[in-house]
Amino acid sequence: MGLLEDRVVLVNGGSQGVGAGIVRAAVREGASVVFTGRRAEVGEQLAADTGAHFVRADLSDPAQARDSVVHATDVYGRVDCLVNAAGLTSRGSLLDTTPELFDQHMAINLRAPFFAMQAAVADMTARKAPGTIVNIISNCAHGGPPHLAAYSAAKAGLAGLTRNAAHAHRWDRIRINGLNIGWTDTEGEDATQRAFHGAGDDWREKAAAAQPMGKLGQVDEIADFVVLLLSDRSGVVTGSVIDWDQIVFGGQD
Repeated sequence: MGLLEDRVVLVNGGSQGVGAGIVRAAVREGASVVFTGRRAEVGEQLAADTGAHFVRADLSDPAQARDSVVHATDVYGRVDCLVNAAGLTSRGSLLDTTPELFDQHMAINLRAPFFAMQAAVADMTARKAPGTIVNIISNCAHGGPPHLAAYSAAKAGLAGLTRNAAHAHRWDRIRINGLNIGWTDTEGEDATQRAFHGAGDDWREKAAAAQPMGKLGQVDEIADFVVLLLSDRSGVVTGSVIDWDQIVFGGQD
């Protein structure tokens, strides 16, 4: 049996990148999966490839973030596991971030997970059923580079929310954890490197060579770790925000 056999898993931001990897891994491990995304063509193709159920949603709208849970319960009757994987990484420093960009980061990176969790936990507690939630955060929650000021603030907020919600609902047997992922090789990161940093076709090779492990974070490895946290194999772990990266925070040379 798979690690998520007979579980209903909702992956918000699941049409590409890390989210899509989690969709594939959850399906492989026996789950019934619903996932959201903004791009219908991409989402429908992933649904066709995996058998997962796609819902087009703009998670910057808190109503649509909440309704993602409603859609999942309409299809499968409940939500056992939630993954918040949607993320906005548009660049902006303290000095050049506009109020509009700041609000976009808060809407996608913090507000959407908040209201999706609200709806999922409401479903779980109404059924008096245990559940698991994993938030995809970022090592930027520790501070981040200057060009990701609003992003870092939002992800730090999500780390705090993860711990707060885990503490609040530990007696409901709802386990809530987060991953502070580092630099990861995704199609979105490729677009970001080209758009914001003038990267060429060899940027992956150059970036990998500069990392301690000789590679960037890999989507399938992150997805397998998320599946473990969603499953019973992660035991009683809750309220943990795990640094999934090759940077050792606090270490010094």
